[in-house]
Amino acid sequence: MECGLDVWKETRVEIQNLLRKGSSIDSDKYKTNIFVPLDEVEMQLPARIGDYTDFYSSKQHAINVGTLFRGKDNALLPNWVQLPVGYHGRASSVVVSGTPVKRPCGQMVSNEDPSNPTFGPCKLMDFELEMACFIGGKGNKLGEPIPVTEADRHIFGLVLMNDWSARDIQKWEYVPLGPFLGKSMGTSISPWIITMQALEAFKVSNVEQLPKPLPYLQHEDDFNFDISLSVSIKPEGASEGGIVCRSNFKYLYWTLKQQIAHHTSNGCNLRHGDLLASGTISGDSPSSFGSMLELSWRGSKDVQLGETGLFRKFLRDGDEVVMEGICENEKGDRLGFGICKGKLLPAD
Repeated sequence: MECGLDVWKETRVEIQNLLRKGSSIDSDKYKTNIFVPLDEVEMQLPARIGDYTDFYSSKQHAINVGTLFRGKDNALLPNWVQLPVGYHGRASSVVVSGTPVKRPCGQMVSNEDPSNPTFGPCKLMDFELEMACFIGGKGNKLGEPIPVTEADRHIFGLVLMNDWSARDIQKWEYVPLGPFLGKSMGTSISPWIITMQALEAFKVSNVEQLPKPLPYLQHEDDFNFDISLSVSIKPEGASEGGIVCRSNFKYLYWTLKQQIAHHTSNGCNLRHGDLLASGTISGDSPSSFGSMLELSWRGSKDVQLGETGLFRKFLRDGDEVVMEGICENEKGDRLGFGICKGKLLPAD
């Protein structure tokens, strides 16, 4: 990951050649010594994560959340269309898919008594459908921004992400400095990093940006990707889960290149292993909203768990959240991200 773009490309080609039929390792002798059955493997985090930043790059998600908490007329704050909004998260609680996450305790207030907080288990536990990129290469030196035209050279690849969220804790604490304990109890990512070279075949046009961003955020090339995403919830004891959301990475307003250019515009240095998340990915249709907060419209309606006959407004103890990502194009090329899953455990 630290070696840089040229090495990434060379390594990918070499691995592809070795896995082709008729290669130097295409024999039972080598296959037995090299390959391990997947059911015998315990997946780990794909890299040692240095710093973790979470952006807020889906315009529809920002509009939905703004509408819920500030009203339709003040849904999108003026700075949102001028810069990729983000905050610094907690790298130590990023966990690999399959790791359970415990329902957190924290301060919260009720609608009946909004000035006097109580402490206890979160009542409004949520998922957030996101994707995240790993930074690779040597990074940039402190004080030296990464130009938007060179930002792609610093992206090693993408993973799926569930940014677990305690909505009632978050609501009470986030003013004036933003998310803290409502987010840091756990963030799940998939173990497989899909490189940007592998994603080239699924590149699509960027979302139109109005007003036009400032010059340091402008790039003419397309850097958006058609990645179909889904979220299912499997209740404890159920034989299967039900899909609650279908979305797509291509709905993001701010590109990965713009996120990196803005992140480093003040001279902040990025290092290999840093993790930059997209923020919740929501589309225009209600079925594409990437969180229970939006799907249940702040708990005002039930969300059906696929064909299970079960419903949720927010997550219950024992629920397992499963996220999947798949790319397909007209040529028949297909690429999977695997899954990102985690089970919600009860609070102590």
